[in-house]
Formats: sequence, C-alpha cells, structure tokens
Amino acid sequence: MLRALADHGTVTAAAEVLHLTPSAVSQQLAALESEVGQELLERRGRRVAITSAGRLLLSHADSILAEVERAEEAMRLHADGATGEIRVAAFATAITLLVAPSLTSLRLSTPGLRLVVRDAEGHQGITQLLDGEVELAIAVEHRGSPRSDDERLTRIPLYAEPFVALLPAEHPAAAAESVDLAALSGDDWVTPSVGNPVRDVVLLACEQAGFQPRIVHCSDDFRSVAALVAAGAGVALMPRLALRDSNPGTAVIRPLGDPAPTRRVFAATRTSRADHPLVAATITALVEAAEKL
Repeated sequence: MLRALADHGTVTAAAEVLHLTPSAVSQQLAALESEVGQELLERRGRRVAITSAGRLLLSHADSILAEVERAEEAMRLHADGATGEIRVAAFATAITLLVAPSLTSLRLSTPGLRLVVRDAEGHQGITQLLDGEVELAIAVEHRGSPRSDDERLTRIPLYAEPFVALLPAEHPAAAAESVDLAALSGDDWVTPSVGNPVRDVVLLACEQAGFQPRIVHCSDDFRSVAALVAAGAGVALMPRLALRDSNPGTAVIRPLGDPAPTRRVFAATRTSRADHPLVAATITALVEAAEKL
C-alpha cells in the first residue's frame, strides 16, 4: 500500500488501484506506522507526503516485492512441473551407462530439473522408491523383484544384456570360442554378495545347468571380481556391459552357450508420480540413453 501511495500520489488513487476503500488503505498504513514505530506519512492539507523514514522503507519494499514475485513465479513453475528435484536410485553400472548421460541431456532439454543421484545396489533402489525416498529407481529384474502387475509401480524396460564368462587365462575353457556353463561346475567361483540381483541370476543359471557353484569369493564391485578372476582365484559370470568399466586385465572373456543368462534392467516410479512432467522427462532421457547402448 505504501508503494501504491508513492506511485499514485493519493490515498484515494492507491485504494482504487488496490481495489480497496480509502479508509481501509488509511487503516493499513496507520498499522504499518505503528509496526515500524516511525512516521511514514505526513499530511499536507488533503494530501499526504512520504517521510524520509517512509522513503527508506520503500527502498526495501521494492526488493521485498520483487522477491515475492520471484517466489510466486517459482511456485507456479513448480506446480506446472517445469522446475523441481527428482531423486534417482541406481546401481553403479546404470549410473555410468544411463544416469550420467541423462544428466547431460537433461541440462539442455529440461533446465529447471535438478537430478539427485543415489547409489543403490540390489533391491535397495525399489525399497527406497516404495518408501518415498526417491522418485525413480533403476533396478535389475530378479526373483525378489515386485511383480509386473504391482499397481504401486509403473515399470519401463531399459535394456537387456547377456552374461559372459570371465576365466583365468590358464583355464582349459579359455581356448574355446564359447563356454558351456556346465563345464565350470568344478571350479571355484567369484560372485556378488547375498542380496545382489546379479548373484541371483548366476545361481539360477547354474541351477538350470545342473549344478550349484562352489562360491569362494564375494564382491559387489565388478572390478574386484575381474581382478580376482585374473589372479586365478576362480571363474565368474558378469553382465557384458559391466565389463566396460571393469578392466578385466589378463582374465579371458568368453560368451556363454545358449541359453545364456540375461540381466534385464528397468526403471520404475510410483504410479502416482508417473505423469509428473519432470519424472516423464527423466524417463525419456533414460530410455534414449539405453537405446544408444
């Protein structure tokens, strides 16, 4: 009201602009003076003039009103889904192959989006999603995954990749073009830890090949798995794309004979959030990154 008075010169004109009565404006300005504890206005006949204290307050009022406008615009954009934060939980390989490239593309396509990434192995990503800690999770299909008809979740397939055998250089099967999984039944094995979906895939594949692997070493870090295999500690199965960052060294990589186990990677969001513009934009970027694999 003080700003309107300064702009329009009289209480009556200020009241008209603000769609109030002159008496209401006068009461509010009197209340402002009382709150400030200084005279903001001085009467000059039928008109009022703004005092030096009033002009000082006006300089701050301009800044305050500008910030209010910025806040209103920010809240409007947030309500429209143009700005905001999306939290994504993903396992390490997915962060490297999908999330990081998506960050780059989203900076250009959706500048109002702030993507926050959390490393989540095994089933942790889906658990965090269902608990409301993240808006998106990238996970691996395994026996403990939520059912495809779980109405709480919307699932988006991203990619599927075959597992390959990782063998010490001196292993008898290293000379073959491909490896029959049953031929590795007598070896020591290096696998991820209990609870990791990759371990579940490996155990199921070995079970279908007619044996239970003799697991000696465990690590959830594929680089560590590759290093142990290269050192002759045992054999392992690894998703093919995980080898990009694993540096197998002297370990030998061989495809598996059919049917080769497959790692199926999907994104999931809570069904209630699936249509949010920022969630949809993030999913689009993840799908585009997956297609390039």
